[in-house]
Formats: sequence, structure tokens, C-alpha cells
Amino acid sequence: MTESNKKPLIGRDLPQLRQIVSDLGMPGYAAGQIAQWLYQKRATDISQMTNLSKQARKRLAEEYCIGLEPPLMKAVSADGTIKYLFEGCGRRDIEAVYIPDKERATLCVSSQAGCKMGCKFCMTGRGGFQGQLTTAQIINQILSIENSESLTNIVFMGMGEPTDNLDSVLRAIEILTAPWGLAWSPKRITVSTVGNLPGLKKLLDLTKVHIAVSIHSPFSEERFQLMPVEKAWPARQLFELLRGYDFAHQRRLSVEYIIWAGLNDNLRHADGLARLIKGTSARVNLIRFHMIPDSRLKPATTSVMETFRDRLNSLGVTATIRASRGEDIMAACGMLAGKKKDKQEEI
Repeated sequence: MTESNKKPLIGRDLPQLRQIVSDLGMPGYAAGQIAQWLYQKRATDISQMTNLSKQARKRLAEEYCIGLEPPLMKAVSADGTIKYLFEGCGRRDIEAVYIPDKERATLCVSSQAGCKMGCKFCMTGRGGFQGQLTTAQIINQILSIENSESLTNIVFMGMGEPTDNLDSVLRAIEILTAPWGLAWSPKRITVSTVGNLPGLKKLLDLTKVHIAVSIHSPFSEERFQLMPVEKAWPARQLFELLRGYDFAHQRRLSVEYIIWAGLNDNLRHADGLARLIKGTSARVNLIRFHMIPDSRLKPATTSVMETFRDRLNSLGVTATIRASRGEDIMAACGMLAGKKKDKQEEI
């Protein structure tokens, strides 16, 4: 079997590894050894797994490979942000963004090639939905970059809606947090969502990761014009669900709010947002809109954003203006589009 036809080991959880070693006639404890080599020792080849017998390594290597795939290319911003292009699926490759910030090093990962949600302000959604990333493809974004071992945080805020590919995302979180995996605290992981209620509820019930919800208008009709998801899962219902969970101790709830000039930037919107999130400990991240081609939406001025922030703070809501990173390489919020796989032509 050629290397390209072998099945990847990365992205497998412990039960899956146990099944593999059982199928290959290896002792059960070998699953834990393989997991350690994959996620803690960062092996790049099965031959490095020296606490497995030579025969076991040979049998494993006949059908499997580590599965690490290096980025296809990268772009470096003037502010130190790095955008990576990875093999995706369907007709689209996908992107991940490395953001260094003093003692923090955050990687923004993708969960889908494209997106089904159709948000009007997002480059990813404009490319349409091309396919679900496997857990291996998600974990590969984390393990294959040169700064992998210095990462302090992972945010599922790249291409795609994480709760629309929940099985792969949950398995990736398991690998990141399990003692046999990378053994991270869930406090180092944030999952962003537009508000897929069934998927979000399952995520809340099964993990302790931080949650970030995209709102962008507190008024249903306005939000629907920006985010079609409002029709199926209104923001009002989203916060009814969120009020049933504890965000005061082990996890954090954030609200993502892009401010557009003349659209959602006045004090009426600030007051409406405070009412919408009342009864939660949500913090609000105010985000400057990054211009994308053929969009009539315009960013609000800094002074307008500061007035909006101050109004929320006066109402008892913690609000901050998020610093923009990587805009010069199309790596900022809402700008990830990947590349078409047929002609490798950047969108």
C-alpha cells in the first residue's frame, strides 16, 4: 500500500486506537502507547514508536501512517500573524491563523471547507459549503505548524460552523483535553457559533470549553438580514438556552458583535444588546468590520465603537474592542476563504 493510500492515525481517539490494535492482533495497552507517540511525543513516523515491537510497528505501518500533512503555503502579516493554507475537501482548501500576542499564542482553526450558514459579511460563506473536515484534518492544523508546541490557546473561529460538524469537533476537543492526548485544560479552547441550538446544547453538555456566540444585531429582523440562521434559531432562544448553564466559574461566554456604520452602531442597538444578554455573564467583543470585495457594508469609526462600548459598560456589560490582526494578509475576522482546489485560485 502506498503512503498516500494509508489511513491517518492522528485524529483517532483512544477507543478508535484500541479498535485498531485489536484488529491488528496487538496487545490492548498498545493503544495508549500509540496515543502518547501521536499527541505527546509528536512522532512523525511509525518507526519512531520504539516501545512497540518491530513486528507491531510493521503491521501498523502496512495500513496506517501518522497522517501529518504540512501546510501548502503560508503568509506572514506585518503584525506577526501567520495564515496557513491546508488541504481541504470538495473544491476548497482551508485556512488556519496563528496569532502571537505577548505570552499568548493562539491558533484559529477551521472545521469545514466553506460554510452553510450564509452570513452576508463573511468571505467563507460566500464560497459555499464544500465539505466537513475530518478530526484528522482539524488536529493536523494544530500539530503540523512550526509553532505547534508553543500554542497556548485554540479557537474554533476559522472557516465553517463548528456545531455543524460536531462529531469531528468533539473528537478534536477530546484529543486536546484528554490525559492520553494533549492534556490541555478546556479553558484553553473557545468554540465560536452562530447559534445552532441542538449542536450548541450538545457541546455545552459534553465539554467545558469557552463559548463565543455571533450576534451582530439584537433585533431579530435586522439579524436575519445579516445572518439567515436567525430564522431557524433566533438569538432570543439562544440566550434562553445559555441562561441554563454556569458561565461564572469554569467557562466563559463571549458575544461577538461586528459594528457596521449606520446599521447596528447606535445606542438603541447597545441597549437592545444589553437586554438580549441580560441574565448571563456574557462579555461582548466589539469587532471592526474588515472590508471584503463587493460588499456594501462599511466599518464604523473608532469613536462610534468607543461610544457603543462605553454605553454597554455603563449598563453593567463588560465590553471591549478587539484588536484587529492579520488584515494585510486577509487573515482577520470574516476574511478567511481558502483557495479553490481546481485552479488554486485565491478567492
